[in-house]
Parts: sequence; structure tokens; C-alpha cells
Amino acid sequence: MNAPLKAVHFEDPIAASVREILEAVGEDPKREGLAQTPMRYAKAMRFLASGYASDVETVVGNGVFAAEGEGAVIVRDIEFHSLCEHHLLPFYGRMHVGYLPARRIIGLSKIPRLVELYARRFQVQERLTEQVADALVAVLEPKGVVVLAEAQHMCMAMRGVQKHSTTTTRATRGAYQELLPLKGN
Repeated sequence: MNAPLKAVHFEDPIAASVREILEAVGEDPKREGLAQTPMRYAKAMRFLASGYASDVETVVGNGVFAAEGEGAVIVRDIEFHSLCEHHLLPFYGRMHVGYLPARRIIGLSKIPRLVELYARRFQVQERLTEQVADALVAVLEPKGVVVLAEAQHMCMAMRGVQKHSTTTTRATRGAYQELLPLKGN
């Protein structure tokens, strides 16, 4: 006679790891306030790292059109949130993105979507700024691109130096490299 099959329970690997972390810092992951924390954290982490599940082509889709003018296009104050790849702590701020069209323009909503694509990955602010600029160059082949990001980093505020500050990064391509050179260049 065959033994009855036991139900196999597969725990979410992120939740299992969080449970171990809670135990390692001296907490009881079974207590009421923490019992659901590992699963909530796993769900949050999947959202915060959802940028790995997409790419520029998917985000932009059919949102590129023929240019009808030569004036600069600027989308300011795009809010973003990301996770520092060094400590997995949040950094957040605003990004300002501008470009000079050549033959094509992009739907305005696609610019914040590009920011979100790269912000939803483990990041450093410098790379995030460069990736947004490079994506616009690849999609539009514009005359120029400028991206400015201003952010606060919790890895500085909550640990280490324990000071709040704003970090600014800038990426320029094409005509903007000539118009806005970095000092010393």
C-alpha cells in the first residue's frame, strides 16, 4: 500500500530569508506584529525591484512620433524612489529630463516611465542618471539630452554619517555636452 502524499509547502525564498534576518537580530518572527512581515517584505521587494522585469522597448512601446518643432522638451520634477545597491536602503528625489528633438519626439508620459524603469532596480544615483540619458539617446537620437537628479539617501541619513543632504547628479549628451560642460573640461 502506498503512503499518502504529504502536501509540500514551498515558502517564498525572500520571506524565508527575512525570517532568518529577524531571528539573527534577536527578534521573534512568530510574534503578532512580525508574523506577516516576511511576506509583506517579499511583496514590497518584488515591487521595488520590478524594473528588472521590463526594458526600454516595452516601456516606450509605440510612444515615439515625428518631431514637429526644434524647441527643447523638458519634463521636470519627476519623483523617483530607488534602493541603494550598497546597503539596500532607499534613496529618493526628483529628476529633470530635457532633450532637443532631431527627427522624433517621445510621448511625455514615457519619460517618467523610463525613470521608473531604472529606479526600480538596485542602483547608485550616478548610474540611474546616466541610464535615463542613454535610453533617450537610443530611442530618439536627439540633438542633445540633459538629465539632472536630486536625491536624499537614507544610507547616509540613517547610518554612517547620519546627516541629511541632497546629492545632485547630471548626465549630458550631444549638444548639451557642449552647452553645459562640467568644470575643468
